[in-house]
Amino acid sequence: MGDNHSTPCLTVVMPCFNELATIDEITKRVLDSPWVGELVIVDDGSTDGTRDRLAELDDPRVRVILQPHNQGKGAALRTGFAAATMPYAVVQDADLEYDPEEYGVLLEPLLDGRADVVYGSRFQSGRPHRVLFFWHSMGNKLLTLLSNMVTDLNLTDMETCYKAFRTEVIQSIPIEEDRFGFEPEITAKVAARRLRVYEVGISYNGRTYAEGKKIGWKDGLRALYCIVRYRKG
Repeated sequence: MGDNHSTPCLTVVMPCFNELATIDEITKRVLDSPWVGELVIVDDGSTDGTRDRLAELDDPRVRVILQPHNQGKGAALRTGFAAATMPYAVVQDADLEYDPEEYGVLLEPLLDGRADVVYGSRFQSGRPHRVLFFWHSMGNKLLTLLSNMVTDLNLTDMETCYKAFRTEVIQSIPIEEDRFGFEPEITAKVAARRLRVYEVGISYNGRTYAEGKKIGWKDGLRALYCIVRYRKG
C-alpha cells in the first residue's frame, strides 16, 4: 500500500529513556511519515538531556508525557496507549533500529479490515538486517517458540518492537508488566481474546550494547516467567 494514498490515522507511541543521541533523528523520521497523525512520546525518567530536547519539539502532532521516574517500557506504553486518539496505534522505540517508513506495511492488514493486531517480523523479511548477536537472536527465537507453544500462534518474532493495533483493542487490554515483559504479556492476552493477528516482514538496524541497547539476560528470564504467568490471557 503506497504512501501516496495514505491518510494520517496512526498514533505512534514512543517510550523514551536516555536517547539523546537519536531522539532528534527518530522524531523527524516518525513525523515525516504521512500515516502519522499523532506522536506520543513517553519519557521514562531520562537523565541525559533527552527531556530538554523533547521540550524543544514544536509540532502540533507531538505530545510529550514525562514519567516522574524510570518505570520501564511496559509502564511507558501503558501511559502512551491510554493517551492515543487515532484509529490505529504502533509502538516505536526511540532508537534507530526500526524504520518508520514501514508504517504502511504494518497498517495494510489493519486498514483492509483483516487484522486487529499486526506484528512486524525481523525474521521473515527479505529486507536489510544488520548482522549482530547470534545468542541474542537465538534467545528471541526460543522465547517466540515457547510463547507460540502456549498461545497456539505461529509468530516468527514475538519480541519485535513493531506491534500495531486497532487503538480500541489495545486500550481494552490491561497492561500489567512494567518492563520488557510487555512483549509476551500482550501476545498472550491478544491470543486469549482470539484477535485477528497478522505478521509482516520488516527491516532491522540493530544496535550494540555500546550504542545503547538496554535489554539483557534478566529481561529474558522475566519473559519466560511472563509466558507462563499470562498463558490464559
